[in-house]
Amino acid sequence: MGTHRSPRRSVSVLFVFAVAGFWLAASTGVPASADSVRHATSVCEAQELKALAADDPHLTIEIPPEYDKPFPTLAACRSHAAAWDPAAEGPQQPIPFSHKHHAGDWGIDCLYCHTGTDRSRAAGVPSTEVCMGCHEQFPAEYDELEGIQILKQYWAEQKSIPWTQIHRLPEYVKFQHQAHVRVGFECQTCHGPVQDLDKLYMTPDTRFWQYGLPTRKLEMGWCVLCHRDNGASQDCLTCHY
Repeated sequence: MGTHRSPRRSVSVLFVFAVAGFWLAASTGVPASADSVRHATSVCEAQELKALAADDPHLTIEIPPEYDKPFPTLAACRSHAAAWDPAAEGPQQPIPFSHKHHAGDWGIDCLYCHTGTDRSRAAGVPSTEVCMGCHEQFPAEYDELEGIQILKQYWAEQKSIPWTQIHRLPEYVKFQHQAHVRVGFECQTCHGPVQDLDKLYMTPDTRFWQYGLPTRKLEMGWCVLCHRDNGASQDCLTCHY
């Protein structure tokens, strides 16, 4: 008897080996072809691919030299995207400013941008000049971020940034920022954990009166309860004058 193998059996064996090879490549994460190479098309995408490759040594990435830059950092790219996300809670601002990146990651004090809050009744917003005071020192690569481009356009045109106010009290309420800051209240007491928020919004905080009646953040009852708990005046003329 000869040792000739039938064509059908040979094809079957080849198919089994092909399937086994595909399964092995998929289970180990080894790219099966050049088509699986991940290509960066921007600095931010390059930063994301580098982070993925650090976690997965089998991932093949390709980063052109023009995108292989240290800036913008991965944290800056992610915060910029999160602050610009229209689906995230909070109003769309003219610039995707991330409190998390500035106050959280970099630890910038609130009073550096909101200058004079410890001396003034109102807490002002930073001027375009204050923003540019820092960002003029940054590498040009940061211009990849749309928010930086918009900021520099406002600066070139010498215009103020029309921020959307989030925490606003009625005109008949005379809230004094400096009085609260000077006695040691943290900004987060009223504004929430801004150092953790990319896109700012009024975080919820409901407190309850003696008989279980709820009162929400910035409502009169919410403020009165805070005054009561901290031994401050509850006279009407303290805030309404």
